[in-house]
Amino acid sequence: MNTLLKNAQIFTRNGFRKQDIVISDRKVLLSFSENEIAIDAVYDLNGLFIIPGFADVHVHLREPGFSYKETIRTGSEAGAHGGYTAICAMPNLKPVPSTLENLKKEMEIIEKDAVIHVYPYGAITRNQSGRGELGDMEEIAPYVCAFTDDGKGMQETSGMREAMVRAAKLNKMIVAHCEDEGELKPGGCIHDGEYARLHHHVGINSASEWKQVKRDVQLAEETGVHYHVCHVSTKESVAIIRDAKRRGVHVTCETGPHYLMFTDMDLQEDGKWKMNPPIRSAEDRHALLEGIKDGTIDCIITDHAPHSKEEKSKGLDGSAFGIVGLETSFPALYHNLVLRDPEHPESGKGAITLEKLIELMSVNPRQVFSLPGPKFIEDGADADLTVLDFAPVWNVDVNQFYSMGHSTLFDGMEVQGQVVSTFVAGQEVYNREKGILA
Repeated sequence: MNTLLKNAQIFTRNGFRKQDIVISDRKVLLSFSENEIAIDAVYDLNGLFIIPGFADVHVHLREPGFSYKETIRTGSEAGAHGGYTAICAMPNLKPVPSTLENLKKEMEIIEKDAVIHVYPYGAITRNQSGRGELGDMEEIAPYVCAFTDDGKGMQETSGMREAMVRAAKLNKMIVAHCEDEGELKPGGCIHDGEYARLHHHVGINSASEWKQVKRDVQLAEETGVHYHVCHVSTKESVAIIRDAKRRGVHVTCETGPHYLMFTDMDLQEDGKWKMNPPIRSAEDRHALLEGIKDGTIDCIITDHAPHSKEEKSKGLDGSAFGIVGLETSFPALYHNLVLRDPEHPESGKGAITLEKLIELMSVNPRQVFSLPGPKFIEDGADADLTVLDFAPVWNVDVNQFYSMGHSTLFDGMEVQGQVVSTFVAGQEVYNREKGILA
């Protein structure tokens, strides 16, 4: 089937330009003649924008094991709705994908139910506990995007060193949720800052993150592994990673929309404000924004982490950690980073350009993780594409989500920009008017 997308602005290596394209045999054609190729379907985009589909390297799909929170089907539908064509699925599952037998159970569901590309992680430790025996890394390496125990920091330095040595030999990344449990106080639920003190909450201090980042950067320098830091939230972590990159250490990192847009003084006594790591201080947000601008931070991810309504209904102290984000990430970031500056919202200027946002959400995730799919719209690229309309201003409504998880900071918030269509392997899987098509 040959599909013509006409009157579009396409994202190229040199920015946007007006260009008709054809999707043919799962590929993009820029050079074609309508007299020589049979066109089966035509989309007149009337000046809308075509970009490489977003790629999120940090998503919790919850299946197998916790399908009351989310399934691979609903999570991938949420991804398509949000303009994502590829997501990497975290290993906090049951059974834990640390062996080939366990991983195959997840892969079978992905093959059957996913409506976009889903790439599983392998767990570093046998039980995804951040401690003890490592998993069957050599056996599962051909089937996983990287190794992580996300949700748990690797507590034993010797275990992390061994994991890095083995991953380096396999040419695989170590992806780390950095959390030194020795630095934590029992019951910590939000950043150990002014809001916690004013409202008498136990805080999660910044050292619990950055001390493990510092340790792991040193280990990565020793072992030569590609080391990637999950959901960076502190100014110290940004400084450590920036310095490591300058020294030539193979380290990359990510952060999430909520860390860029909010500070701990925006918190409310509601479980939707509880995530790990927590939203931190204004100084931390400033450092993250600077890290985005200077390239220290490579990717923006959602850390989409759905829970049941009950699990998120117990306030800051009692609720589960985690919020959803696949369906709100682009419009929230376009509205709050490209069209305005979170630190100076009345300035009338954005913190970053549109091209930079696409780099952080589409280009860099594929580059850093060596994921298949296009980084730019060019001749012969895979037809994993997202069509965007930047004009609509609208309010987020969780009742319109495809995700089973509804806990988000953005419910009711004004945002701008919508996904018009999502194409995966040349097939339209989401349409703004028709919904999920796969």
